[in-house]
Amino acid sequence: MDEQSNYVKRTQKDYPLSLKIQIVKDIESGELSVTESRKQYGIQSHATVLGWLRKYGNFDWENQTPSNMPKTPEQRIMELEAKIKLLEKQKAQLENQNHISDSKAIIFDMMIDLAEKEYNIDIRKNLPPGQSNPSVKKGRKA
Repeated sequence: MDEQSNYVKRTQKDYPLSLKIQIVKDIESGELSVTESRKQYGIQSHATVLGWLRKYGNFDWENQTPSNMPKTPEQRIMELEAKIKLLEKQKAQLENQNHISDSKAIIFDMMIDLAEKEYNIDIRKNLPPGQSNPSVKKGRKA
């Protein structure tokens, strides 16, 4: 094996049962996709995760319906419930990002207020609507 290759062949025994069950739970609840779980936990093979889903998951893999067959109302409800959970999680993340942005804006305004007071200068220039910045015009001659 050459020095540049970081590939290490792993076996099922390299992953603890608790990790396998957690990954299956995350995928079945809609929190992660198979690909996302592989990236997050450093699992090399897609088939490894699929094997865990078959072995430890709640889905009946032997009696599964083909993807081209219409879904039962129960399947559709489960699918929509998983989608709702995902959207609620995304909404919470966006609300958190919005809160952080609002906090940063408030702190930024406070810093500008302090700088204006401390150095006795106008950092914010309140120009009437339609009036351009005079410093830009000074540099140009027609």
